[in-house]
Amino acid sequence: MGEQPIFSLKAHVFQIDPATKRNWIPASKHAVTVSFFFDAGRSVYRIISVGGTKAIINSTITPNMTFTKTSQKFGQWADSRANTVYGLGFATEQQLQQFSEQFKEFKEAAQLVRDKSQEKFELLSPGLNISSPQVNTVLSEDRQSPPLLGVNGSSEDKLFRSKSADMEESTEKEQMRKMLSEGSICQRNSDAELFSLRDSNTKLVAALHEANSSIDQWKKLLAEYQEETDRLREQVAELEAQSGVSASSETGSEELTQTVAEMEALIRAKDEEIKILRSKKPDLSEMEKEREEACQRIQDLEVMNSELDKRVRTAESALASSQDARSRAESTVQKVIETLDVKIYDLSHLRQNLAELLEK
Repeated sequence: MGEQPIFSLKAHVFQIDPATKRNWIPASKHAVTVSFFFDAGRSVYRIISVGGTKAIINSTITPNMTFTKTSQKFGQWADSRANTVYGLGFATEQQLQQFSEQFKEFKEAAQLVRDKSQEKFELLSPGLNISSPQVNTVLSEDRQSPPLLGVNGSSEDKLFRSKSADMEESTEKEQMRKMLSEGSICQRNSDAELFSLRDSNTKLVAALHEANSSIDQWKKLLAEYQEETDRLREQVAELEAQSGVSASSETGSEELTQTVAEMEALIRAKDEEIKILRSKKPDLSEMEKEREEACQRIQDLEVMNSELDKRVRTAESALASSQDARSRAESTVQKVIETLDVKIYDLSHLRQNLAELLEK
């Protein structure tokens, strides 16, 4: 029999960047179907997703795998056989929870399949007197159907989910109170890191501009030195030609020899300066790479910062609404207290007048 699809959901598929091991690379341009399959031939569970004509996920579930929820709508797991890490982005938190539960169930089922395989291997060992046809029959029956798993979970799982829902409702007010403070702390941390990255990026850009200007200056100096070297060599050639004409004069020959020696020493000095300038050329490719990484981190932090701003504004709006309601209640109570004070004052005045009348 072929593979049997068991459970499917739509999600955006990502794979970890093999170069950096930190950034995610989209494996699909839009949400695709991600399905759990049971391979009856090999008695294994697999996660398969196809984008167009290409399989973008082909991961065999093993008992050692773990599906981790890294955010409200994103989860990931590592596949050592494929030497990669898969990431899935879902449309809702409920879909992520369903996928996580199914992953856990099929992981446990894979463990059961492995345990049964080990038991059958022990039964096939030469120390036990069990006929091979019976064992083969058991193996074929087990391969035809996967272990029974409830898609919606057992009754204990349903009870646990109901209790979890009640706990979430009871703690909703407390989470609203903490949201403002947590959002402010996260925003301050992200702002500090964003400022640091911007400062680093500014420094890298300034260093890059400075290096470019230095290269231009060095090129100009190198051209000037080369021109001067050519000019000196021409002078040496002229002097050598003149020395052939005036060879009869001993004094002029000595002066010419000295001038030639000085010219050659000056040429050697200029050549050394040219070598030193060439060796000082900076490695601009590394600086450009660091600048690009810093820009990418700045963009990621700006996205995170905008999300935190939204959360803070929502919490502030809720807090402002509660404060307005409280201030209105306090104003009403103050008015009632003032009215009671006036009535008490009138009552005391009437009592005083009544006392005066009784005395008369």
